[in-house]
Amino acid sequence: MTLILLLIACATAFAWWNAARAATERAGELGRNACEAAGVQWLDHSVHAIGTRLRRDENGRLRLERTFRFDYSHDGSDRQTGRLVLRGERLVAFTGPASERQNVLDFPPRLD
Repeated sequence: MTLILLLIACATAFAWWNAARAATERAGELGRNACEAAGVQWLDHSVHAIGTRLRRDENGRLRLERTFRFDYSHDGSDRQTGRLVLRGERLVAFTGPASERQNVLDFPPRLD
């Protein structure tokens, strides 16, 4: 019985570690792409996890929401901090370098 509980604990720890690693890789990709699109330098070539919490998604299901920070520079002499939030693998919030060309979407007016 204790062997089964030990195996379950190990499998749970591995699943947690694997999901955290995948989220960090996704956050790094998003941070790098944002810096590249804005024409700024992505410093340290890494993201740092600064928070994890449970949140509900659009369908009402509980998901892990992970917050990451990264550093970037406009000209190499300054250091700015960006932040991005992933819920599962989906980007739900971003604060960081703005692209030189802003993508503005025209939404149709709401019919209430």
